[in-house]
Amino acid sequence: MDISSYVLLSQETALRRRMDVAANNLANMNTVGFKREQPVFREYVEKTDSAVKPAKQTSFVLDYGAVHDFSQGGFQATGNPLDLMIEGQGYFSVQAPDGSTAYTRAGQLKMLPTGELATSTGNKVLGEGGKPITIPQEAANQVSIGKDGTVNGPGGPFGRVTVTQFDEAGVDPRGDGLFSGSGGRELTSEQTHLASGGLEGSNVNAIQETTDMVEILRAYQTSQNLSQSMNDMRKSAIDRLSKVG
Repeated sequence: MDISSYVLLSQETALRRRMDVAANNLANMNTVGFKREQPVFREYVEKTDSAVKPAKQTSFVLDYGAVHDFSQGGFQATGNPLDLMIEGQGYFSVQAPDGSTAYTRAGQLKMLPTGELATSTGNKVLGEGGKPITIPQEAANQVSIGKDGTVNGPGGPFGRVTVTQFDEAGVDPRGDGLFSGSGGRELTSEQTHLASGGLEGSNVNAIQETTDMVEILRAYQTSQNLSQSMNDMRKSAIDRLSKVG
């Protein structure tokens, strides 16, 4: 395999990665709080032997990972007083299944049988001080959550749902709508802005993702045609060389 084939292979690998990301975005179009991904690639330049003509450098495509588009999704009203949307940047703190602290934008909350406030997947919501928020059973149907995250009941507040803000470069997905992060800061009640009675929708644009998938497919087909043309050229060269002499 000559160098041109390796270059085309690196491009096709990048195109497959782009297709995987676009397909995943489209699949999560209706996932609460989902943030679309964008693949990031780098050019890798390899210096070749100076005797090789005409090119002295060869460029390859390297997969450099993916970044999230953290633009806010639209508000989807549900009428459930426990459903929350963060207005602006930040994440809800929750207790992950392994006991560690994780973060999420999905504010679809519920009460566990123990009275603790949790996400729809059962992860306990952590309030101030990293402690779960417990609501007495007798107050279960009389709870409201204020704009600053305060969980209010008939006898007074039971705690406050906190929002943690990060430098987005330090946030990594860990699956099931959860993120891990470091170096975050917990917002004060004055800095916290929540909308109750609804959820944050995905920020995926179905038309954009579908258009991207069509463009990726066409680019892959072009690369395949070019690869076939180079293969035909090699066969022709070999046939001619075999007839020399």
